[in-house]
Amino acid sequence: MTSAYDTTALTSAVPFDLLGVDGKRCTLDSTRGDKGLLVMFICNHCPYVKAIVERLCGDCRELAGIGIGSVAIMSNDTASYPADSFEHMKQFSTRNRFPFPYVIDETQQVARAYGAVCTPDFFGFDSALRLQYRGRLDPYGTQPPPAERQRELVDAMTSVAKTGLAPVRQWPSIGCSIKWRD
Repeated sequence: MTSAYDTTALTSAVPFDLLGVDGKRCTLDSTRGDKGLLVMFICNHCPYVKAIVERLCGDCRELAGIGIGSVAIMSNDTASYPADSFEHMKQFSTRNRFPFPYVIDETQQVARAYGAVCTPDFFGFDSALRLQYRGRLDPYGTQPPPAERQRELVDAMTSVAKTGLAPVRQWPSIGCSIKWRD
């Protein structure tokens, strides 16, 4: 993989058991699809997440149709960033009609295990839960995309669903840093 991330540390999806905004526990096995899994680290207050949330939801609906499961994990310190509280997560998820589970990583252990660095941050796994994609949604950041936008994440995960492999060239996500506890 061509990436600015250190991808040597994480090679496979790390198990988790986290509370979702729907009140249910969410695990690696309950979120994976037949063809793979997209693990996303997002939050409610980040301008980068807010800028992509509509595209992200559409892309995840499309990926679900080809057997890629998705889960969004919020790992920020909610004491320092109350806009990312569990109650606000519920509202953000409902307002944006999330087609995927939105879960809280209160201990921040899951974000650390994955090596997440920002919101949004994307990890794409194949059907055997091996890391294939570590990159961004698309190249537009907080800017509105053109009508014929590049769809790096969808293209990569479609390749994973069809061949088990993502493209070699990948670009890191950009966004707000994960808000770690002291």
